[in-house]
Amino acid sequence: PVRVISPKKLIEVALPLDAINAAAAREKSIRHGHPSTLHLWWARRPLAAARAVIFGQLVHDPEDLWRCQHPGEEPVPQHKTAWTKARTRLFQLIEELVQWENTTNEEVLGRAREAIRESWRQTCALNRDHPRAAELFDPERMPGLHDPFAGGGAIPLEAQRLGLEAHASDLNPVAVLINKAMIEIPPRFAGRPPVHPDARAEGLGTRPWPGAQGLAEDVRRYGQWMRDEAARRIGPLYPPVRVVRARDGSWRHATAADAPGAVEELTVIAWLWARTVKSPNPAFAHVDVPLASTFVLSSKPGKEAWVQPVVTGDRYEFTVRQGPPPPEAEAGTKLARGANFKCLMSGVAIPPDYIKSEALAQRMGARLMAIVAEGPRGRVYLAPHEEHLAAAQSADVGDRAEAIHVKLANDPRAIWCVLYGLTHYDHLFTPRQLVALTTFSDLVGEARARIRRDAAAAGRPDDDVPLEAAGTGARAYAEAVGVYLAMAVDRLAMTGNTLVRWNGVGEKAQHCFGRQALPMLWDFAEANFLADATGSISAAVFYAADPLLWLPRSDGGYAQQSDAQSQNLSSSKFISTDPPYYDNIGYADLSDFFYVWLRRALRTTYPNLFTTIAVPKNEELVATRYRHGTEDAAEQFFLDGMRLAMGRLSSIAHPAVPVTIYYAFKQSDTSGDLTNSTGWETFLTAVLSSGFALTGTWPMRTEMKTRQIAMGTNALASSIVLVCRPRSAEAGTISRRQFVRLLNETLPAALDAMTRADEGAHSPVAPVDLSQAIIGPGMALFSRYDAVLEADGTPMSVKTALQLINRFLAEDDFDADTQFCLAWFEQHGWEEARFGDADTLARSKGTAVDGVKAAGVIAAAGGRVRLLRWREYPADWNPAADARLPVWEALHQLIRAYHAGGDAGAARVLAATAAKAEAMRQLAYRLYTVCEREGRAEDARAYNEVVTGWGGIETSAAAAPAPRQAELF
Repeated sequence: PVRVISPKKLIEVALPLDAINAAAAREKSIRHGHPSTLHLWWARRPLAAARAVIFGQLVHDPEDLWRCQHPGEEPVPQHKTAWTKARTRLFQLIEELVQWENTTNEEVLGRAREAIRESWRQTCALNRDHPRAAELFDPERMPGLHDPFAGGGAIPLEAQRLGLEAHASDLNPVAVLINKAMIEIPPRFAGRPPVHPDARAEGLGTRPWPGAQGLAEDVRRYGQWMRDEAARRIGPLYPPVRVVRARDGSWRHATAADAPGAVEELTVIAWLWARTVKSPNPAFAHVDVPLASTFVLSSKPGKEAWVQPVVTGDRYEFTVRQGPPPPEAEAGTKLARGANFKCLMSGVAIPPDYIKSEALAQRMGARLMAIVAEGPRGRVYLAPHEEHLAAAQSADVGDRAEAIHVKLANDPRAIWCVLYGLTHYDHLFTPRQLVALTTFSDLVGEARARIRRDAAAAGRPDDDVPLEAAGTGARAYAEAVGVYLAMAVDRLAMTGNTLVRWNGVGEKAQHCFGRQALPMLWDFAEANFLADATGSISAAVFYAADPLLWLPRSDGGYAQQSDAQSQNLSSSKFISTDPPYYDNIGYADLSDFFYVWLRRALRTTYPNLFTTIAVPKNEELVATRYRHGTEDAAEQFFLDGMRLAMGRLSSIAHPAVPVTIYYAFKQSDTSGDLTNSTGWETFLTAVLSSGFALTGTWPMRTEMKTRQIAMGTNALASSIVLVCRPRSAEAGTISRRQFVRLLNETLPAALDAMTRADEGAHSPVAPVDLSQAIIGPGMALFSRYDAVLEADGTPMSVKTALQLINRFLAEDDFDADTQFCLAWFEQHGWEEARFGDADTLARSKGTAVDGVKAAGVIAAAGGRVRLLRWREYPADWNPAADARLPVWEALHQLIRAYHAGGDAGAARVLAATAAKAEAMRQLAYRLYTVCEREGRAEDARAYNEVVTGWGGIETSAAAAPAPRQAELF
């Protein structure tokens, strides 16, 4: 085939990672207007990262563009200056582009779109003589971008925002619906006024309604109609609480003896329940005792409240106390992690096996512990009341549960509630929740009928063309509004089930997906769907409507259900995608939680999308051991399927643009200086065996460590973006010896480029990300060839290649004393340890403890050894007179001088130790990585300050005149 002239894209050369990472991390805390509030999806890529990646994927690097435009010419210094300035401008544009405030800033977006279009025109000009130029390189029509694993839709959405035709596909129908709601439906009804009669009566139909504002207005108004209608039908299930306020400001339930004027009615926000089992103590075997993980209701300073159980004979009641809770209230009736409790009546242990057997025998119940109401100045906590218990028990489920009586997956990794008898989705809800949710689900259908009538009355053509058939008339519009109302019901289900915990700090119900799992919960919050707080239909409708105001206004969005392994596109597309991460998340199993409700509400809207009882699972590309029998079988399934999917991408991707593929690491995948895991190796193997070669990798730290899943767990702490192009047909093979030689020739320069700022246009890779970033140039070498052959002629595995690349980063050329200090620091930090251990370590590094002590970097006495902290280093140090000057000492003297005198002080040390400057910088990186990995925040800060300030220190050292020794300190 004729070669396509394709200049390197910016993402294949450099990116402003610091700005992207900062914006991506910040975005995780944004809710108002963020599309993620429309509907939950797991491990969704931040919009900032997706936007930056797509932009960098499509815009030329200035240097390589010039070289393609001027083949055979040698650049002069002016050209290099122009490239740097052009790259700096692109970096500045990306830094603007990723800011949340610029998500809808048309001026910034317009400049980004124009840069993309200009690069496309340049590509077309370079390939005007290509035999398929008319098909592939039409300067007036840029190819669309396709994401075959669209998931939560961040990538297609940002492609659309950047002016591209966006194509989203996924096997999962819930993901497809999310993408339709973001990129397909809003543009179809953009610019139209609302059709609600009240809006028309208020004259709102005559003013402009840019974007999807009119659609959002109707979602809000018909959502309010659903709320009002539900209150009429099921209002008695959610009674207010009648209270009296005492003189001391406390609240109590009203009684018949209270004067009518003293009684107030407060809206209940939530009812707090504890699951119960019969006491295992024979003396109390008739008592349902609570399984409460805590009795604390509010831990907010000054507003503390807690439940106090009062035992009388063989009975107990719950009362509510104000003020700081005693230690025993913190633990409730829990003894240890997991299902380990004690009997409230006797203190006898209730072991997990007993609880499990009682639950599986359907003998687990629930006891009301407290009522939370909305007071005039915050939350009011009250003891249980018979009226409210009776209201909860009056809910008549009837046959309402049949539509969602779908079995939960027996996934031992993530769905643990099945071990305790919650085996079907209807088991996750109280009778009151089931009645309410099915009522709201039915109201979605009734709202559709009303909207269609109102749309026809407002002048929309009632052509009976459905939304699924790309209709734009009254029926299609009614179905479109119904999609968002159904998503509101989904959110209601997410915060209205028995796996919802009460957040005593935020004083609110916390939805059930605090992690990518459906774990068992012992005490739960039942939110009032008819209130206005978290967990209410009002809040759910708000979050369904609000993101519509922030979505792109351009059309050209298409979402479809298809399998990435077999789908086919009619023409070449740009490809950016975020595939499943091996075994990290069981998307299909978890999304059944939403699917059962969406299918109930939207089956007539999207009959082809909701044909199955549950989400398709057999074809899902996840290495699920319980589904495939063994780990090996699951790994092989993932490898085969991902290889097919990547091969399909390689065949349909546009030849002028690289493919970008995300992979998210678990924290445990990166240990020390090594980045490795079965999932990562298998994923890379699939990518490379499909015919791709890597031209870049970019580590992006996109997750907040404050998320529940990130606290002490294997959270998705960092994403790596692979930049791929099809491997050359003349790639050939090389030997292991040749590959190692290439690594040794290439990686030092690559590492230096990663850790050094580039004239203000390139920020260095963070030390903690080096183990992932170095994979890029290393695997670029490995993937350049059809195979790297071992000594016996067999192809080298990806695992072996990764080990060789990681080993390069782990190895160093530091002097023996520094190697000793580094290894000691990794093992002991600044703490003392035995002399014998130090002696053994020193011998292994080719030095001796006495020698290291003579260097002035350790204290050794009384059979104990420790490293000196930088604060302990002498201020009158004279490097010229130092007969034994390890890199370790030079670096820590530089840190001491930096803290004492800033850049100028550090620059004097650097100037005096210039021969060790590069080694000092690399050691600072290495030590920062160690500190960050082990949570030594204060130590990490010292090394990070030097790392980030190195450019300024170097500049000061170079600019200063050569110092005389007396002026150094």
